[in-house]
Amino acid sequence: MSDFNALLASGPLRIGLMTHSLNPRGGVVHTLELAHALLDAGHTVTVMAPALPGQQFFRPVRCRTELVPVADTPADMVEMVGSRIAAYTTHLRGLLDREHFDILHTHDGIGGNALANLQDEGWRGSFVRTVHHLDTFDSPQIQRWQLRGFKRARSVLCVSKLWCDVLRREHNVQATEVHNGVDTTRYTAIPQPGDAEVASRLGLQCHATGAGPMVLAVGGIEERKNTVRLLEAFVLLRKQRPTAQLVVAGGVSLLNHDAYVQRFYALLAQHDLTTGPHQPVVLTGGVRDTDMPALFRLADVVAMPSTREGFGLVVLESLASGTPVVVSHIAPFTQYLEKNDCHWADPLSPTAIASALATALRAGKSAALASIASRLSQRFSWDSSAQLHLNAYRRTLNHAVPDTLTCDV
Repeated sequence: MSDFNALLASGPLRIGLMTHSLNPRGGVVHTLELAHALLDAGHTVTVMAPALPGQQFFRPVRCRTELVPVADTPADMVEMVGSRIAAYTTHLRGLLDREHFDILHTHDGIGGNALANLQDEGWRGSFVRTVHHLDTFDSPQIQRWQLRGFKRARSVLCVSKLWCDVLRREHNVQATEVHNGVDTTRYTAIPQPGDAEVASRLGLQCHATGAGPMVLAVGGIEERKNTVRLLEAFVLLRKQRPTAQLVVAGGVSLLNHDAYVQRFYALLAQHDLTTGPHQPVVLTGGVRDTDMPALFRLADVVAMPSTREGFGLVVLESLASGTPVVVSHIAPFTQYLEKNDCHWADPLSPTAIASALATALRAGKSAALASIASRLSQRFSWDSSAQLHLNAYRRTLNHAVPDTLTCDV
């Protein structure tokens, strides 16, 4: 084995992780947690993301960050994506002239297209791409960018078997599964002193305040999150539990969900449901990162009846927080959760979702959740995820030449 290959097999790597946003989306959380696990394993890690002037990541990042300057987001989706690809391309061109990375690993199509642009310009490097999930876009141009963003990668990773299967079946791409993880020092069922302040500030009606029950959904009002059907289920639940409260947390996204949000608000009006602190429905918008563990603990049940997910990190975080979860009876959930780990529902049936919520509320925060959470957290740790990534990186590098990750343009 050459000295270079020996380094690839065991030595520390210089890794650039690229993501599409500074906001608390699942793929961004995955990127930051992976970065910290790789850093703690002795590697040099830089996390890159597009940023407006003055923007920073939604939580502190312990490794180096490289923010890609972008302009205000245009209303037109094609223009927005194209401008961000161009900004990433320009920034990377200069960065790779100055610095060496053993691995560049992008978690989104914007970064994937920027790296493909550099390949077209003569960059001899290769890159790793994680596909968390794929979307269906009305725009043919965005669809082309989505495909190019992973088909040009040297290695493709997915966070679930579901998406490995989709890429193989529909795109003839062989992907490697690398799971998510859960930080059990951050997400715990043990009540914390700040929980009551979060409940008071957001106007939550839950077991901790002697009211409720509180149903928590994370990810904002989005079609793939199935938020409209969840609201329909909540209306049915309130016939049994008239004091129930639905809290929809988060939702900062680059995609335009306005039409779907209008459907949600029309349904609110139809059923005379008011929104705001201490109201039947609370729409938090962006949430402080430090509030999220408290939200999970304060909830009486977490609802994740999604129609499409990459993995469903919220499930692990909820269970680690001692809170039961209602999830869709579809992959990827069925691939990593056992029958009794959660409460299952047909995501296309508001009645089924309401029934699962009612069952979860009757079962409550049982002692069995602790053993479920312990088993899942041992299986899904960020340290083990980082090791899977390192294995994939080294396989990728062993098919490259030592000077491939330098920019020649």
